[in-house]
Amino acid sequence: MAGIYLHIPFCKQACHYCDFHFSTSMGLKTSLVEALVRELEIRRDYLGPAATLETIYFGGGTPSLLTEAELHTLFEAIYRHFAVSPQVEITLEANPDDLTPTKLRELAASPINRLSIGLQSFHEPHLRLMNRAHSAQESTLAVRHAQDAGFENISVDLIYGVPAPDHRLWEQDMAAAFALNVPHLSCYALTIEPDTVFGRRLRKGSFAAPPDDFVAQQFEMLLTSLPMQGYEQYEISNFCRPGRESRHNSNYWRGVPYLGLGPSAHSFNGSSRQYAVANNPQYVSSVLERGVVPATVETLSPTDRANEYLMTSLRTSRGCDLDYLHHTLGTDLRTGRAAYLRELEHNGWATVRGPSWYSPTGASCWPTRLRWSSSWRRKRRTSPEPAVKRIP
Repeated sequence: MAGIYLHIPFCKQACHYCDFHFSTSMGLKTSLVEALVRELEIRRDYLGPAATLETIYFGGGTPSLLTEAELHTLFEAIYRHFAVSPQVEITLEANPDDLTPTKLRELAASPINRLSIGLQSFHEPHLRLMNRAHSAQESTLAVRHAQDAGFENISVDLIYGVPAPDHRLWEQDMAAAFALNVPHLSCYALTIEPDTVFGRRLRKGSFAAPPDDFVAQQFEMLLTSLPMQGYEQYEISNFCRPGRESRHNSNYWRGVPYLGLGPSAHSFNGSSRQYAVANNPQYVSSVLERGVVPATVETLSPTDRANEYLMTSLRTSRGCDLDYLHHTLGTDLRTGRAAYLRELEHNGWATVRGPSWYSPTGASCWPTRLRWSSSWRRKRRTSPEPAVKRIP
């Protein structure tokens, strides 16, 4: 089991909250697709000779900016160099303004079988505040047109915690999303990163982030509303109808190896992590001219692997498999940290059931009322989540 992630680092315009790697200049798009094709060849052995791709994910940036020909070129290279499961999940992130009926017919004719659509809001002033390229009307039309084109496996993104006088707009956003009847929702708290428009405005005093309690209340409203609509919370920010999890993202949280392609993309092969340079010209020239992917490799110690697994697994409804942690990653919390686990349970911070350890503030115990400190939110967060201690 393995996956591939392709980072498409281009956007029509910069969202005011985004600190991902992207460019609003399309000058290198053709060359970057060529470089991705070359990187697929260069790194075809990264996942091992027996690897079969169960998931392929086009992220960004805005992958829906790729033309039909560019997508065909990338798929041809993927299928040429890798074994691909007949049941592969292939996701394309898309912005609503790109999803015209013509574009959707092209996508439906491709191998893509899942769309992740960045709606963020159905409220026009909030979209303008965030500098989104689409309108509130396009938020709804994009999903309806995708369904008409034959896409059933659709996820939509929403952002809560946007400055507002009360919670009525968030209630309206949730209702509009539920009305679309999609099988998957990803809902993220607005996080003000330092090197963004919002971050710079915050420092200048021209932007005011909502209080933490305001954001927490909207998260709790979400957790109360989703079960009534048939959604399960399987990860802190991700919700789905039964059996409709994102297989690709779920594999990240389970520690499944994946190959990341493109500038700023990360890869993980079970023992090391690799992350490419976040610079489009440098990436393109290095790959096309020298056949080298400019990247940093981090070899992970057993403790590193255990800590990463703890951090990701406790985000999910599956929790942390203590047997896997012990027998595969070499960390036995039930004996080596028995007193620590008892302390966490006593304080209501963890629950141990059989071989699994759950975090009450994670997805496994979603009805629990959640509060978190401002110091946690100052860390790099896309959703409210518990702080995770590293194993000493």
